[in-house]
Amino acid sequence: MTDTRWGLAGLLGRLAIVCLAAAFMAGCGNEKGKDEYVEGSVDELYNKAMDELLAERYKQAAKLFDEVDRQHPYSVWSTRAQIMSAYANYKNDKFDDAIIGLDRFIQLHPNDRDITYAYYLKGMAYYDQIKDVKRDQTSAREALKTFDEMNKRFPNSRYSRDVTRKIDLINDHLAGKEMDVGRFYLKRGQQLAAIGRFRTVVDRYQTTSQVPEALLRLAEAYTELGVVDEARKVTAVLGYNYPASEWYTDSYELVTGKAVDRPKEDRSFMTRALAWLF
Repeated sequence: MTDTRWGLAGLLGRLAIVCLAAAFMAGCGNEKGKDEYVEGSVDELYNKAMDELLAERYKQAAKLFDEVDRQHPYSVWSTRAQIMSAYANYKNDKFDDAIIGLDRFIQLHPNDRDITYAYYLKGMAYYDQIKDVKRDQTSAREALKTFDEMNKRFPNSRYSRDVTRKIDLINDHLAGKEMDVGRFYLKRGQQLAAIGRFRTVVDRYQTTSQVPEALLRLAEAYTELGVVDEARKVTAVLGYNYPASEWYTDSYELVTGKAVDRPKEDRSFMTRALAWLF
């Protein structure tokens, strides 16, 4: 009886080990095949990818579009699948993957009918990553670079109006970054460093909304350095271009020590003020 009991226990133990091993192997097999796709025709794969995309299952859609390109590289759908994979990654906020795919598409298919869209989508992948002015602006610069190149290559594309608007917004944002750094220097008494930043805004981003304040801050920095003539010159420029702005009022009062009381568009006052400044 004792031998039979221990023999049965040993058998059950061995069976348990075998079952655990089998379950482990099955689990490993499922894990390994989790992201693998069965070979299929180009139509089957592409249509399934589109179904996943429409269902907003972007990760699965991107992988299926990649399978179209991998399994059927010479199909007419292969090229289309490349850009659709990038689009799915973009929608899934996988911006780096989208950009890598779009760079590959642009390099391989420079004359494809969807090349303008590839540039636009690449620019948007950078644009959607733009951070506030206190953080790194690499994404903003890359978006600007991409949109600028796109506008030069395809000035009459269907995306031109939107791209031009976004270029203006990016430039204003980058100017805002320069202003933020310039104000930081100015508050700490580093006038020369501040002047460099404000000058960058005036010279490089002269069509942005940041210019009036940049001119005022230049007047402040020059005044603090005792360079009164330069302070008066930038105030004159500010008054000539932005006569109705509060930045000009502040700048005028700064360099003259006199309060301004005038109608917003009093050009005769402007003539007198500019004559005094010069």
